Amino acid sequence: MADSDLMYMPVRELAASLKSRKLSPVKLAQVCLERLENVGPKLNAVVTVMRESAMKEAATAEAEIKKGRYRGPLHGIPYGAKDLLATQGVPTTWGAEPYRQQVFDHDATVVRKLREAGAVLCAKLAMVELAGGMGYNHADASFTGPGLTPWNTKFWSGGSSSGPGAAVAAGLVPFAIGSETSGSILTPSAFCGVTGLRPTYGLVSRHGAMALSWTLDKLGPMGRTADDCALVLAAIAGPDPADSTQSGRTFTWKGPGKTGQRWRVAVPKGCVEKVQPAVRENFEAALKVLGDSLTVTRDVEFPDFPWGPAVGTIVGAEGASAFLELLESGNVTKLKCPADRTGGYSSLLVPAVDYLHAMRLRRPMRAAMKAFHEKYDVIATPTRATVSYPTDKEFAQAYPGISGGPPVIPAGNLTGQPALCMPNGFGENDMPTSVAFMGAPFSEASLAALGALYQSRTDWHSKKPASFV
Repeated sequence: MADSDLMYMPVRELAASLKSRKLSPVKLAQVCLERLENVGPKLNAVVTVMRESAMKEAATAEAEIKKGRYRGPLHGIPYGAKDLLATQGVPTTWGAEPYRQQVFDHDATVVRKLREAGAVLCAKLAMVELAGGMGYNHADASFTGPGLTPWNTKFWSGGSSSGPGAAVAAGLVPFAIGSETSGSILTPSAFCGVTGLRPTYGLVSRHGAMALSWTLDKLGPMGRTADDCALVLAAIAGPDPADSTQSGRTFTWKGPGKTGQRWRVAVPKGCVEKVQPAVRENFEAALKVLGDSLTVTRDVEFPDFPWGPAVGTIVGAEGASAFLELLESGNVTKLKCPADRTGGYSSLLVPAVDYLHAMRLRRPMRAAMKAFHEKYDVIATPTRATVSYPTDKEFAQAYPGISGGPPVIPAGNLTGQPALCMPNGFGENDMPTSVAFMGAPFSEASLAALGALYQSRTDWHSKKPASFV
């Protein structure tokens, strides 16, 4: 096995090798760091490689494992964190030039919890500047340059967790932590052909994470498999006194095991009509693979609300508030994307009545989705209507004639519901496509079990981009 192959192994397999001492945490960290340093710049995926601290953490993990002090399945596993998570003594840039030298004196709770689980932080990974809060409209929206998918570097890795998506797909890290406000875990996971798990709002503490939209922001894992993501989620979920929005809920995961569960699946009306042909074909194939475990109802009427406008209004107003100082100082002009230099000012003009109306809609939205899930366990859709966008075009010009998109992003974020997305084939320009499953709040275990079942019957998650193996 080539050293690079280690970075494509599922977390559970790596963990078994580390626990049995067939593999050294130090060796694994070295391979990870070399790939971050040598391959990361080709994808604009890395902001800071943390070589010195990572090697110390790996050496500590190795010594503990030798002494029988095994902490669990993440002990000695390298990972990367989106660069909106505070990391003591290391720049946390938020992907934006005005914050390029920003250093915090504390760790985000997620970083602390992963350290306690024995995971080894190897890099801060690139992101769209300010997580896209200023209204960017093309891929080149970070001082690190446009995130590039390793399947074809003329195409975008997706945003705003551009670095985590590319880094996992290219085998730079076994898993990464991303964030989602309105699609920022699901989109890069889809465009890069990896698995992403957006958790229920309030399951994972956001203490130490950059705030874009306080009522929407979520942190979650991106990895090779659904099982990987669930293992990571189990480590980072749970109460945190430093985050008053944390639900107090925990998440446990022993593995998918054998399940006789049959999922009631809704395919919303219209969700596969306005998508690229391969996206539709691969979605149907994914449902067919799971056919003996699903009861599928098609053309289901989805709750009728202004999902897109509501999420746009909330992100705009809360984002403008979060970055008010940046806007008032004029330093917003230092941002990379021209649209970002002005977009925040229009958000300052969102009428209070529009914001309050959007917020008030969320109660009936949640009630409608609760009723929806009394009939259906899972909502299944393509994750995105298209494959990745070319980096040389504005988003609106990328695929003329393809408009709208599945409801798992705007609706799921407004109502705080979890979603799991997984690669399910390839489409236009030989780029990955993705299927998404959305469940009721705190149904992550059921989603992960469904995802693990799908991935036990397919091998899309194990595909490697040839140029970066």
